[in-house]
Amino acid sequence: MADETLPKSERLCGATAVADLFEHGKGVTQGCFRCKYLLRADEEPCRMVVSVPKRSFKRAVKRNLLKRRIRESYRKQKSLLGTGVDVLFIYSLKEVLPYEAIYADMTAALTAIAHERNA
Repeated sequence: MADETLPKSERLCGATAVADLFEHGKGVTQGCFRCKYLLRADEEPCRMVVSVPKRSFKRAVKRNLLKRRIRESYRKQKSLLGTGVDVLFIYSLKEVLPYEAIYADMTAALTAIAHERNA
């Protein structure tokens, strides 16, 4: 499907955008994720960024594996979020979860953010 892509325009980049997200964003914890999100006034597509701490995973291979799994699970479910949201996903566990578990936790996180957004 065409809307299941994750183009560059839907990735949050830039130090000021990420700093603004940390400073003004709200937090949600679901499963293996700690999420920060910030609602924007525009109707632009959602933007996301992923963080896997080097403190928890010293090897870049494991960090990159987790980031790929997180991005893929987000890509398949981003329609749950709608538009106009910036989201940071921080992986908070010390072990590498299989894709199915990450997918389930991503579903819970996106649903929680969407629920808080509509409340």
